[in-house]
Amino acid sequence: MRSLFGVSAKGSLLSVLRGGAQAMASIRGSEKNPDISGSVWFYQTGRGVIVYAQISGLPQADSLCHEPIFGFHIHEGKACSGNQEDAFADAGGHYNPDGCEHPYHAGDLPPLFGNDGFALSVFLTNRFSVEEIIGRTVIIHDHPDDYTTQPSGNSGKKIACGVIQRGRGYW
Repeated sequence: MRSLFGVSAKGSLLSVLRGGAQAMASIRGSEKNPDISGSVWFYQTGRGVIVYAQISGLPQADSLCHEPIFGFHIHEGKACSGNQEDAFADAGGHYNPDGCEHPYHAGDLPPLFGNDGFALSVFLTNRFSVEEIIGRTVIIHDHPDDYTTQPSGNSGKKIACGVIQRGRGYW
């Protein structure tokens, strides 16, 4: 029996993850959010790209029922630099090579759910290939994406960024 990823059904996701990511981004927080750090790995499969994000140091809520939700996107820019108003202005806007309306940009990703300052996310997308996003940026925003507001979901300030680079063994 074959799985979604083209390997045996038993342990298929683990098999892909053990095979090594074709790309990854090391995430760092802005000057106002220096505790944010983590990694986002990208695994090309026959069905799309598995995105695996592990983030720590995210802002926390004062109460259990208000744990933050963070916008999470691939942006078109190639640098995690910026200015006084926007720490990651050079990351540009959402990656959107086909000119789609929001939330159908290739760079629109599921949100990160804060969990006492940590977030873990794993999902499959066919909106881009790993090769297409090498050199682009991953951004974490301080508010959840509303998946409605044009052009980018009203997800607030950019609080963390990482440049997507080829994974080891794929240079």
